[in-house]
Amino acid sequence: MSNEATTDTSGLTLLGQAAALPASPEAAVLERVPNPHPGYRYCVRFTAPEFTSLCPMTGQPDFAHLVIDYVPADWLVESKSLKLYLSAFRNHGAFHEACTVAIARRLVEVLGPVWLRIGGYWYPRGGIPIDVFWQTGIAPEGVWIPDQGVPPYRGRG
Repeated sequence: MSNEATTDTSGLTLLGQAAALPASPEAAVLERVPNPHPGYRYCVRFTAPEFTSLCPMTGQPDFAHLVIDYVPADWLVESKSLKLYLSAFRNHGAFHEACTVAIARRLVEVLGPVWLRIGGYWYPRGGIPIDVFWQTGIAPEGVWIPDQGVPPYRGRG
């Protein structure tokens, strides 16, 4: 089956090129490619088990396991640009809730998906894990949306 949309990478600036880490999430470029299966409903999942940002108060690193699920409409996120975008948070100071929801909102803005959800499973700060969940609405009927598969934090022992 031939579909020009599956190979059109002409607008991409990062894929196949050396790319520096963006200075900030706002400066990061999120690129998209045409959905090769428009009109079909399916779920795409990205898992970032080593996401890092900074506490805006102390400057200490915070760590999270992010799971992003979305049902594409016309666009897919280009994965290298997503990796660079997520990496841009490494030197960015923001609370867990701000990071998690900002990532989801930026993806919605760029992709215009049918549906998107994010689970931010943050490792403990001050002995308390903070988990942040956001989605655009009810998941579309008939699409297999698996459990995010991240167990609740159990500590040591």
